[in-house]
Amino acid sequence: MIKYKLICLNCNLSFDSWFASIDEYDRLKKRKFLSCHKCNSQRIDKTIMAPKLITKSESKKPNERISKIKQVNKKIKEYQNFIKSNFEYVGRNFAYEARSIHYNDKKKEKGIYGTASNKEVQELREEGIVAETIPWFEDKSN
Repeated sequence: MIKYKLICLNCNLSFDSWFASIDEYDRLKKRKFLSCHKCNSQRIDKTIMAPKLITKSESKKPNERISKIKQVNKKIKEYQNFIKSNFEYVGRNFAYEARSIHYNDKKKEKGIYGTASNKEVQELREEGIVAETIPWFEDKSN
Protein backbone atom coordinates (compact mmCIF):
# COMPACT_ATOMS: atom_id res chain seq x y z
CA MET A 1 0.00 0.00 0.00
CA ILE A 2 1.10 3.53 -0.73
CA LYS A 3 -0.41 6.82 0.40
CA TYR A 4 -0.35 9.87 -1.85
CA LYS A 5 -1.31 13.45 -1.11
CA LEU A 6 -3.47 14.44 -4.08
CA ILE A 7 -4.67 17.83 -5.27
CA CYS A 8 -7.62 18.78 -7.42
CA LEU A 9 -6.38 21.08 -10.17
CA ASN A 10 -9.91 22.46 -10.52
CA CYS A 11 -10.68 23.61 -6.95
CA ASN A 12 -7.24 23.17 -5.27
CA LEU A 13 -8.60 20.75 -2.66
CA SER A 14 -5.79 18.69 -1.15
CA PHE A 15 -6.55 15.20 0.18
CA ASP A 16 -4.87 11.88 0.94
CA SER A 17 -5.62 8.59 -0.76
CA TRP A 18 -4.27 5.05 -0.45
CA PHE A 19 -3.39 2.87 -3.44
CA ALA A 20 -2.42 -0.79 -3.72
CA SER A 21 0.78 0.15 -5.54
CA ILE A 22 2.54 2.95 -7.41
CA ASP A 23 1.22 1.52 -10.69
CA GLU A 24 -2.34 1.41 -9.32
CA TYR A 25 -2.46 5.21 -9.05
CA ASP A 26 -1.33 5.54 -12.68
CA ARG A 27 -3.85 2.93 -13.85
CA LEU A 28 -6.77 4.59 -12.04
CA LYS A 29 -5.77 8.05 -13.27
CA LYS A 30 -5.49 6.81 -16.87
CA ARG A 31 -8.96 5.21 -16.66
CA LYS A 32 -10.35 8.43 -15.11
CA PHE A 33 -11.44 6.71 -11.89
CA LEU A 34 -9.95 9.44 -9.68
CA SER A 35 -12.17 12.40 -8.86
CA CYS A 36 -12.34 15.23 -6.37
CA HIS A 37 -14.89 14.60 -3.63
CA LYS A 38 -15.64 18.33 -3.47
CA CYS A 39 -16.19 19.32 -7.11
CA ASN A 40 -16.16 15.90 -8.86
CA SER A 41 -13.40 17.05 -11.23
CA GLN A 42 -11.17 14.34 -12.64
CA ARG A 43 -8.23 16.78 -12.87
CA ILE A 44 -6.35 15.13 -9.99
CA ASP A 45 -2.59 15.09 -9.56
CA LYS A 46 -0.04 13.98 -6.95
CA THR A 47 1.67 16.61 -4.83
CA ILE A 48 5.20 16.52 -3.50
CA MET A 49 5.38 14.43 -0.35
CA ALA A 50 7.96 13.61 2.25
CA PRO A 51 8.10 10.00 3.44
CA LYS A 52 6.85 9.23 6.94
CA LEU A 53 9.69 7.80 8.97
CA ILE A 54 9.05 6.18 12.32
CA THR A 55 11.47 7.49 14.91
CA LYS A 56 12.53 5.72 18.07
CA SER A 57 10.34 8.01 20.17
CA GLU A 58 7.30 7.18 18.01
CA SER A 59 7.95 3.45 18.09
CA LYS A 60 7.85 3.59 21.91
CA LYS A 61 4.29 4.97 21.92
CA PRO A 62 2.09 2.02 20.86
CA ASN A 63 -0.26 2.56 23.81
CA GLU A 64 -0.84 6.15 22.69
CA ARG A 65 -1.76 4.95 19.19
CA ILE A 66 -4.07 2.28 20.58
CA SER A 67 -5.71 4.92 22.76
CA LYS A 68 -6.27 7.18 19.72
CA ILE A 69 -7.76 4.28 17.75
CA LYS A 70 -10.12 3.52 20.62
CA GLN A 71 -11.18 7.18 20.76
CA VAL A 72 -11.92 7.23 17.04
CA ASN A 73 -13.85 3.96 17.27
CA LYS A 74 -15.85 5.32 20.21
CA LYS A 75 -16.74 8.49 18.26
CA ILE A 76 -17.79 6.45 15.21
CA LYS A 77 -19.98 4.28 17.46
CA GLU A 78 -21.59 7.44 18.91
CA TYR A 79 -22.39 8.66 15.37
CA GLN A 80 -23.79 5.25 14.48
CA ASN A 81 -26.03 5.22 17.55
CA PHE A 82 -27.28 8.73 16.73
CA ILE A 83 -28.05 7.70 13.15
CA LYS A 84 -29.81 4.50 14.23
CA SER A 85 -31.96 6.48 16.68
CA ASN A 86 -32.86 9.34 14.36
CA PHE A 87 -32.95 7.88 10.83
CA GLU A 88 -34.83 5.05 9.12
CA TYR A 89 -32.75 2.10 7.92
CA VAL A 90 -33.50 1.23 4.28
CA GLY A 91 -30.71 -1.31 3.73
CA ARG A 92 -29.46 -1.75 0.19
CA ASN A 93 -32.41 0.27 -1.14
CA PHE A 94 -30.73 3.54 -0.16
CA ALA A 95 -30.31 4.92 -3.69
CA TYR A 96 -33.90 4.01 -4.64
CA GLU A 97 -35.35 5.52 -1.45
CA ALA A 98 -33.24 8.69 -1.78
CA ARG A 99 -34.53 9.19 -5.33
CA SER A 100 -38.12 8.53 -4.19
CA ILE A 101 -37.84 11.23 -1.56
CA HIS A 102 -36.10 13.67 -3.90
CA TYR A 103 -38.21 13.28 -7.03
CA ASN A 104 -41.60 12.25 -5.66
CA ASP A 105 -41.62 14.45 -2.58
CA LYS A 106 -42.18 11.23 -0.63
CA LYS A 107 -42.57 12.44 2.91
CA LYS A 108 -40.52 10.74 5.57
CA GLU A 109 -40.75 11.53 9.22
CA LYS A 110 -37.12 10.53 9.58
CA GLY A 111 -34.17 10.80 7.25
CA ILE A 112 -32.81 7.57 5.84
CA TYR A 113 -29.59 5.61 6.00
CA GLY A 114 -28.46 2.43 4.36
CA THR A 115 -25.96 0.92 1.99
CA ALA A 116 -24.97 2.23 -1.44
CA SER A 117 -22.00 1.65 -3.69
CA ASN A 118 -19.58 4.47 -4.43
CA LYS A 119 -21.02 4.60 -7.95
CA GLU A 120 -24.58 4.95 -6.61
CA VAL A 121 -23.53 7.75 -4.24
CA GLN A 122 -21.74 9.53 -7.10
CA GLU A 123 -24.84 9.24 -9.31
CA LEU A 124 -27.05 10.61 -6.52
CA ARG A 125 -24.75 13.60 -6.10
CA GLU A 126 -24.75 14.22 -9.86
CA GLU A 127 -28.55 14.33 -9.70
CA GLY A 128 -28.39 16.95 -6.95
CA ILE A 129 -29.35 14.55 -4.16
CA VAL A 130 -27.39 15.04 -0.94
CA ALA A 131 -25.77 11.77 0.10
CA GLU A 132 -22.83 11.32 2.44
CA THR A 133 -20.72 8.33 3.34
CA ILE A 134 -19.42 7.60 6.80
CA PRO A 135 -17.32 4.77 8.19
CA TRP A 136 -19.54 2.00 9.54
CA PHE A 137 -18.66 -1.08 11.47
CA GLU A 138 -20.56 -3.61 13.46
CA ASP A 139 -19.64 -3.94 17.12
CA LYS A 140 -18.48 -7.55 17.44
CA SER A 141 -17.84 -7.43 21.15
CA ASN A 142 -20.61 -8.99 23.21
